[in-house]
Amino acid sequence: LQMVVMPLVFVSIVGAFTKLKLTKNIGKISFLVIAILLGTTAVSAAIGIGSALGFGLDGIKLTAGDAENARNELLKEKVVGVESMTLPQQIVELIPSNPFLDLTGARPTSTIAVVIFAAFIGVAYLGIKRKEPEKAEFFAKIIDTLYSITMRVVTLILRLTPYGILAIITKVAATSDYDAIVKLGKFVVASYVALILMFIVHLLLLTFAKLNPVNYVKKGMPTLTFAFSSRSSAGTLPMTIKTQTKDFGVSEGIANFAGSFGLSIGQNGCAGIYPAMLAVMVAPSAGIDPTSISFIITLIIVVAISSFGVAGVGGGATFAALIVLSVLNLPVAIVGLLISVEPLIDMGRTALNVSGAMTAGVLTSKATGEFESEVYQQPNVVEA
Repeated sequence: LQMVVMPLVFVSIVGAFTKLKLTKNIGKISFLVIAILLGTTAVSAAIGIGSALGFGLDGIKLTAGDAENARNELLKEKVVGVESMTLPQQIVELIPSNPFLDLTGARPTSTIAVVIFAAFIGVAYLGIKRKEPEKAEFFAKIIDTLYSITMRVVTLILRLTPYGILAIITKVAATSDYDAIVKLGKFVVASYVALILMFIVHLLLLTFAKLNPVNYVKKGMPTLTFAFSSRSSAGTLPMTIKTQTKDFGVSEGIANFAGSFGLSIGQNGCAGIYPAMLAVMVAPSAGIDPTSISFIITLIIVVAISSFGVAGVGGGATFAALIVLSVLNLPVAIVGLLISVEPLIDMGRTALNVSGAMTAGVLTSKATGEFESEVYQQPNVVEA
């Protein structure tokens, strides 16, 4: 799954531009998708804060074992680069200086860098389409071919995924420290309460848009279940796009935009709820009152901005937490202390990430008039 992330993100973003029916809406589409992703991330951060405060979570009471100490040693290497940068520097870091290097996934922010580079290619394509339509048409055919081949590779990998998931679950069950999980049970429960509440927010947004949330749950459940079990937003991307187009009636271009942007911008679970909860837990150790309005507002803003560039593969939540905690000058050791329950919570976070991306696609498509209501309303059709 990690092997195909970068090719998939690049081809999907560029393909989103070549498949857009109404190029005049490109600015509106991009703005709406990103605004919804960031807006829901801010809401998820607020919910995460409320859950942590409501359950009385306190990071000071956590103790580190051998596994946690080992994890913290590994995290120190990542923190060195993060702590040395200001927030503006971190934002600048998102822009690729060498896109070919970022295509290798060499940097923590490589995913968003590839998205930005692909967006430039897409905008350039739209310019060529107006001036030299023949060349643009030829380029579009190349991208469509690459997209088909890449999706075929993903299909081959997805056929092996059930065996991989079985191995992952077996490993987690065999190696998990259940005593530690019991001790951290309150954090697990608080996390899932926040995740469920945010999923309800997604359903409320769809309801406000006059769309039946029950249809969303029924048709989206296979994709959300796959995201839950695989713990990979990137690996779920093909299903995320297909569900939007085939089941929800979202236009192909917007589905590609929402799905691809959702991999690296505004992940509601990994970049929203998780960092916010950790910040609230460790704030008292830094002499900060986590219930103060100024701290809460600052935290929500930092979480939303920091959600740019969180990779849709394993470790994305860890990177997001490191960014948020370091920007707020809070201790980052707590990230390693939660290693025992990380896989358990990551399943729910990933499913929420994917739900956020699909919700953004549906709402954007509805707002821009590129939405087939009859497709969304019709019942599931089982493919032969």
